[in-house]
Amino acid sequence: MAVHDGPDPMHTAAIDDAAQALLFAWDQAREQVTPRLSWPQLNALLAVERAEGVNLGGLAAELNMLLSSASRLCDRLVANGMVERVPGRADRREIALYLTPSSRALLAELRRIRRRALTETLERMSVAGRAALLRGLTEFAAAADDASGDAASARSA
Repeated sequence: MAVHDGPDPMHTAAIDDAAQALLFAWDQAREQVTPRLSWPQLNALLAVERAEGVNLGGLAAELNMLLSSASRLCDRLVANGMVERVPGRADRREIALYLTPSSRALLAELRRIRRRALTETLERMSVAGRAALLRGLTEFAAAADDASGDAASARSA
């Protein structure tokens, strides 16, 4: 008999199915706030928000895309007034990326709508269910961070 130390495949499938509700809430919020903003563009804004002043190479690495693709994505965000390109302080040839006031407002509105939708759903759950969900998602996020750190180490090695 084979010993299986990893997660139960049935649990994995059930989590995948249940996560669709969360992803639907995220997508609905994005559609309400930014119907013309694609997921890659939103992810780029979130990456710039996490690392204000990131250069194009850093953005490409964060988004796991080619530099040329990140550059085109950034061009669209600049054209839409969502990101500013500023010459670097140490090296004027290097370009630093910053959010604009309108993109900051957009991200704040996105979070407000998303959290309102989550609150409505969480209110229909039991206290124990909410606590278990928070514990599980917190552990899941930590494991995902560990995995992304391991992947980044492998890419730079």
